[in-house]
Amino acid sequence: MSALSRDAIRTMMAEVLQAQGKSMPADDSANLEEIGFRSLDFSELALRVEDEIGDELNFDAPELRQIATISDVLDFLEQLQAA
Repeated sequence: MSALSRDAIRTMMAEVLQAQGKSMPADDSANLEEIGFRSLDFSELALRVEDEIGDELNFDAPELRQIATISDVLDFLEQLQAA
């Protein structure tokens, strides 16, 4: 399994948003609710990451509830890949 870089995950996240006519802010501290990134979008992003790394990620993590910003998403997906 090869891990994706933070930049690669960020690019995928931008693609998920772009598909809905939304844009990725430059600031990773942007609130997900404010940019319209929903739980379904997170699921799509996670599936893209899994496809890219060729492995399943374990989402039984309580940290999911604490995700509120772009940076939180990137941190979370990086941590899952390292687990």
